[in-house]
Amino acid sequence: MDELDAAIVQALQADGRQTNRELAERLGIAPSTCLERVRSLRNRGVITGFHAAVDLAELGRPLQALVNVRLQPKTREAVEGFRTYIGRLPETVAVFVVSGGDDFIVQVAVRDTGHLRDFVVDHVSRFPNIADVRTSIVYEHLRKNAVEALAPPAGRGRR
Repeated sequence: MDELDAAIVQALQADGRQTNRELAERLGIAPSTCLERVRSLRNRGVITGFHAAVDLAELGRPLQALVNVRLQPKTREAVEGFRTYIGRLPETVAVFVVSGGDDFIVQVAVRDTGHLRDFVVDHVSRFPNIADVRTSIVYEHLRKNAVEALAPPAGRGRR
């Protein structure tokens, strides 16, 4: 990924709705070059899609929580099964499979604390292989809308 690719990615993260012509003009390149570069970034999997950012509270989900889950035993089938199961539930916003004391951190968005309790009791705790569940309510959530590419470590070229 060169400097132009990085600039395209940064500009699209800031405004994914801009036209190819607007993006090319912003970067000072020909529209055909811009279109070719964006296609290449998509084909290489650097750009994985475009989405609309939404206000969860406006969708009737003002309360967010992180649900830490530990499975026992930690078989491949149990991990894959829980990941698939929890990811399909409408309250689930994100699923992280992690190392350490927990196996999963599940971000959820719900109506209120009663809805959160029902989600944990009715959906999480009833799944087979659950050894432990801990829930933390999110007071604030800061999300970066743009992530920059990192340069390779000093003294190392790209492979």
